Amino acid sequence: MLHELLLSLLGYTGDLIIDEREHQNSLGIPISDDHRSFKLAPDISFIQPSDRDLIERIISLGFYYRELDRFATKSRNLSWIRSANPNNELSKNLQEKQSVYRRAIANGIVEILSVYRSAVLHIEQKLLSESIPILATITQGLNKFFVLLPPLYELVLEIERDDIRGGQLLNLLHKRCHCGVPELQSCIQRLLWHGHQVMYNQLASWMVYGILQDQHGDFFIRRQEDKDVEHGSSNPDMSEKLARLSTDDASLTDWHLGFHIFLDMLPDYIHMRVAESILFAGKAIRVLRNPSPAFQFKDTVYNQQIPKGAQKNQLSTGHFPFHKESFEDTNLIGEELLPQSEADKIENMLRDLKESSEFHKRSFECAVDSIRAIAASHLWQLVVVRADLNGHLKALKDYFLLAKGDFFQCFLEESRQMMRLPPRQSTAEADLMVPFQLAAIKTIGEEEKYFSRVSLRMPSFGSAVKSSLDLAKTGSTGASLSNAASEISLDGWDGIALEYSVDWPLQLFFTQDVLSQYLRVFQYLLRLKRTQMELEKSWASVMHQDHTDFAKRRNDRLNCSVSQQRRQRFRPMWRVREHMAFLIRNLQFYIQVDVIESQWNVLQAHIRDSHDFTELVGFHQEYLSALISQSFLDIGSVSRILDSIMKLCLQFCWSIENQENNPNTSELEHVTEEFNKKSNSLYTILRSSRLAGSQRAPFLRRFLLRLNFNLFFETTAQGVLNIVRPSPTLAVFSQQ
Repeated sequence: MLHELLLSLLGYTGDLIIDEREHQNSLGIPISDDHRSFKLAPDISFIQPSDRDLIERIISLGFYYRELDRFATKSRNLSWIRSANPNNELSKNLQEKQSVYRRAIANGIVEILSVYRSAVLHIEQKLLSESIPILATITQGLNKFFVLLPPLYELVLEIERDDIRGGQLLNLLHKRCHCGVPELQSCIQRLLWHGHQVMYNQLASWMVYGILQDQHGDFFIRRQEDKDVEHGSSNPDMSEKLARLSTDDASLTDWHLGFHIFLDMLPDYIHMRVAESILFAGKAIRVLRNPSPAFQFKDTVYNQQIPKGAQKNQLSTGHFPFHKESFEDTNLIGEELLPQSEADKIENMLRDLKESSEFHKRSFECAVDSIRAIAASHLWQLVVVRADLNGHLKALKDYFLLAKGDFFQCFLEESRQMMRLPPRQSTAEADLMVPFQLAAIKTIGEEEKYFSRVSLRMPSFGSAVKSSLDLAKTGSTGASLSNAASEISLDGWDGIALEYSVDWPLQLFFTQDVLSQYLRVFQYLLRLKRTQMELEKSWASVMHQDHTDFAKRRNDRLNCSVSQQRRQRFRPMWRVREHMAFLIRNLQFYIQVDVIESQWNVLQAHIRDSHDFTELVGFHQEYLSALISQSFLDIGSVSRILDSIMKLCLQFCWSIENQENNPNTSELEHVTEEFNKKSNSLYTILRSSRLAGSQRAPFLRRFLLRLNFNLFFETTAQGVLNIVRPSPTLAVFSQQ
C-alpha cells in the first residue's frame, strides 16, 4: 500500500487508489473542476475515517500532478513539425492550437513538477530507510505543494477553458502574481519569467533585425493582412491601398500599412505609448536594413562622385549644419544605415532585461525608449541627411507654396488667354503643358534639380502632364484631389494641381495625406495669385486705353469732351478695382510673409535642433496645420467668403474688359454691392475675439491693421454703411 500511495502521488492509480472518473475521462472530454477524483477504493474497510480523509487529501496532489503534467506534455508537443504530411488536416489543427507562450509556461510547470517528484523520491527513501509514521512524513514532506499545485491546476483550467495565449497569458500571470502566499507568488513569477523570455526573444527579433517572429499569432505586433483576414477584409479601402502599394518598395508598404498593434495580445502592464515605440522601432529597423535598390545605386554614385570633405560641406548646405559622419563603403549600404555596433547595443539592452529574474516596468520602458531613440536617430540620418529632406521641403515650398513667384507669374501670363475660355475635356492638360514649359524655360535654371519632380495635372481630365525637364520620368507619387471637389469652383481651371515625385525613403515622410495638404494650399494660393494678376492686368489695359485717348485728344480737340466723359464714366469702377486689389494684395502678403515665411523659419529651427525622425514628422505636421489654419482654409465660413471675393474680382475684371466702351452699370453695381458685403463680413469675422484674440493666427492682427489703417473697414462693418447699398462712388453710373 505504501508503494501504491507513492505512485499515486505521481499520477498513477491502482487497486487501492482509484480515479473515479477514469472511465469517463476519454481524450475528447474536457477536465472538470473535481479536485478529489483520486479516491481510496470504497471496499477498503480497515482504514479509519480520519486516516481515509488524510490519505485522500494527500493523493489529491497526485491528481493535480497528473493534470499539470498532461497540460505540459500537450503544450510542448511538437509532433506536428515532424509530421510526414504537414498539410494534412490533423497537422494543421495541431499547429493552430500551438502557442509558444503556452509552451514556455509549460516549461516552467515542468520545473515545478520536477521539484515535486524529487520531494516524493526523498520521502520514499526516507520511509524505506527509517521506521517513522508514514502519513505524517508524507504530509510534512509535501506540505508546501498543498499551497502550489491547486492554484496551478486552476490556472491551467482557466487557460484551456478560455483558450488564453500570448499577451493574454502574460496578463493573467501578472495578475495572479499579486497574492498573499510567498511560495505561490514566487512560483507564478517564475512562470511569468518563462513567458517573458519568449516576449524578449520576439522583441529582439523585431527591434534588432526587423523580423516579426510570430508563427502562432501570440505577439502584440501583427501584420496588417492578418487583421484583415480576421475581420473578413471588412475594410476594402485598406485592402486596395495594400494592393496598390505592393508594387512599390516592400519597406514602404510595411511602414504605412504592414504592421499594427493587436490590442487583444497587449499585456495591461505595457502602456500603449511603449507599444507604439516598439512598433516604430521595429518598422524603422526594417527600413534601415532593407534599403531600396534604387537608393543603394544612387547612394553609391553619390559617395563615388563626392569626396569625403565635399560630402560634409554638402550636408551643411541650406540653413543648418549636419554633424554626422559620412559613409564610405559603398558595398555595405544596409550595414551603414544601421551600424553593427548599434544593433549590438540594442541586443545587449534586451539581453539585460531578459536575464533579470523579475519584470521591472520602469527598466523595460527606459530600454524601449532608448531603442526607439536609436532607431529614430538613424532613420533621421537616412531621411534628412542622405535623402536631402530639406532640399525637398524647399522645393515643395517653391512650387506648392508659390515661393518661386516668377515662375507662376510667367505661367499665369502665358496661360491667361487660354484660361479665359473653358477647358476642353480632351486637350486640357496638353493645352496647359505649353505655358508650363514656356514658364520653365524662362525662369527655371539648369541647376534646379527638383523641378523635374514637379508635374502639372488636371485631375478630372486624365493623366498627369509632366514638366518639360522630365517628360520621360514615371512612377511619381502624387497628391490626390479628393478634397478639391468639395470646394467652391470659380471656373473650370480650378482643378489645376501639382504632383511631386517622391523616392524612397522620403515616402516615409511625404505621405499621401501630407501631399494632399500641400495641394490644398497650392490651389488656394494659385487662385489668389491669378485673381491678383487679373486685377493688375485690367488696370494696365485701361491705363493703356486712357493714354491712347489722351494722345488722340491732343490731336483732336473736338472729341475732347467725349474722352473726358469716358474717363468720368470709368473712374468709379477703378475705385472699386482698387478696393479689390487692396484686399487681395494684403491677403496675399499676409499668407506669403506672415504665415508661410514665419512658419518656414520655425520648421527650419526645429530641423536644426531635432535628430529624431518622429519628432521631425510631428514638427512638419504642425507646420502644415499652421499653414492651413492661419490661412483660414479650415474655417468654412471664411474660406467660402474668400472664394466668393475672388470670384467677384474675376467677374469684375472680365466685365470691364469685355465692355470697355459701354460698361453694364447694373452688373457692375451688383458686383460692387456683393463685394462690399463679402469684404465687410470677412473683416467682421476675422476681427472677432475667436480668431484675432486667440493664438490660432498670431499675425492676424497685422493683417487687420493693414486692412483697416484708415478705419474704413471698421466704420463700414459697424454700421455707417450698415444697410448694404451701392457705393457712393457709383452714383456717376446713374447720372449717365
